[in-house]
Amino acid sequence: MSNEFSHVNAAGEANMVDVSSKQPTVREARAEGYVRMSATTLAKIIEGNHHKGDVFAVARIAGIQAAKQTSSLIPLCHPLMLSKVAVDFAAEPEHNRVRIESYCKLTGQTGVEMEALTACSVAALTLFDMCKAVDPAMVLEGIRVLEKVGGKTGHWQATDSASGAAS
Repeated sequence: MSNEFSHVNAAGEANMVDVSSKQPTVREARAEGYVRMSATTLAKIIEGNHHKGDVFAVARIAGIQAAKQTSSLIPLCHPLMLSKVAVDFAAEPEHNRVRIESYCKLTGQTGVEMEALTACSVAALTLFDMCKAVDPAMVLEGIRVLEKVGGKTGHWQATDSASGAAS
């Protein structure tokens, strides 16, 4: 039986992939996501007068902490020794949203895409949590891997589905 999903064994059961025979290489991944909100909520964040304080600072720490906890949240992920986690925010008033970008890096035997996605997702959830009292209609959207570097498959980069151009 050919097995195209590495987290499923020959019997069709979920299992953790054995990466012990892989050579450690530098692995990197970037992910992005958006939190769409009202113009008023975004203005409060940008102007720094949100009643809960520095929303981006709290969401950044939450995203970093989440990346470090990915293997506790996603059942078949390996615990990883991350050497770098970054979470950045860009307000996009023209779209009434905040763009979140995460970056994870390590030297290891498996990739860090899940850690980058988790960092981005939890940062978005934290923005929502901090702003939900004033804007419960916010929408989390577009969470995806932008790029991964290293490992057997080498370099991969997302393309913009609208234009086909690299992001």
